[in-house]
Amino acid sequence: MADSFSKREKGEERKYEMDQQLLFRAESRRNKLLGLWLAEIFGLTGDAAESYAKEVVIADMDEPGVEDVMRKVMKDIGEKNAPVTEDQVRAKIQELESVALDQVKNEA
Repeated sequence: MADSFSKREKGEERKYEMDQQLLFRAESRRNKLLGLWLAEIFGLTGDAAESYAKEVVIADMDEPGVEDVMRKVMKDIGEKNAPVTEDQVRAKIQELESVALDQVKNEA
């Protein structure tokens, strides 16, 4: 009986770990897509757009949640005088969350 419980517990731990990895990958993909969206608005293309998207992904390593990403992109939007509001960015993040999760799940 204890062996059965132990196996079930280990299975749950593996599932939790896999779910966390999926979530991390989806958040990273969401941030990359956000970066690419903003890069287009900023007039960046090719390697410059990819580089900017990577900066947005890296910005999310500072703290849990999206506020670190928001600070970075809002600063960039201000510096470029881009016609994008904070509400638009937050809406885009919400939109891209499901897109990114679908993309990551389809890759697995």
